[in-house]
Amino acid sequence: MSRLSRANLKARESVFGAGSEIYRGEIQATCPASLSECVMALEDCCEEAYEAQNLLRNGTQDLLRMSKVLDNQRIFLLVNESTVKRYKAEIADEVEPQITELLRRAEQGLEALVRKETLLQNKRENAKLNPQRAGGGTTSAQRLEARRHHLLVKQRERLEEELKALKAEVEELERNVVED
Repeated sequence: MSRLSRANLKARESVFGAGSEIYRGEIQATCPASLSECVMALEDCCEEAYEAQNLLRNGTQDLLRMSKVLDNQRIFLLVNESTVKRYKAEIADEVEPQITELLRRAEQGLEALVRKETLLQNKRENAKLNPQRAGGGTTSAQRLEARRHHLLVKQRERLEEELKALKAEVEELERNVVED
């Protein structure tokens, strides 16, 4: 019997009209022995139910995981070698025409790429031999690019000359510092 129930057992007021000798209506009122035994038996039942609930909870807390593990089944079917060979031959007969068709297409594509490569190599050789004819005439974008290239070359040459002049000036200043 828990301490809480025992402490409250004497403070309870009964709803049963048993008689004035048993019920006094005070805090120190006494209960019939049968009622005390019923309360203790009920408390024992509650404690047993609580323990059973804890035991059940501990035993089934990973039920979902265990059910998934147990649901997985592997079934092995054993067949003889002649059946395997027969199925293998059927699959080969079914797939072989498709594979040969794909190989034929791949060879045709490869031949086309080889022809295209030789044409591009011939064009490149012709462009190396005759650069003016290779372009078939210059477009405005090509002329603009050529002009830009020419301006950049001139700018680089001018900057190189300025660099030489600055180097000469730095050397002269260093000589003046050393002499002083």
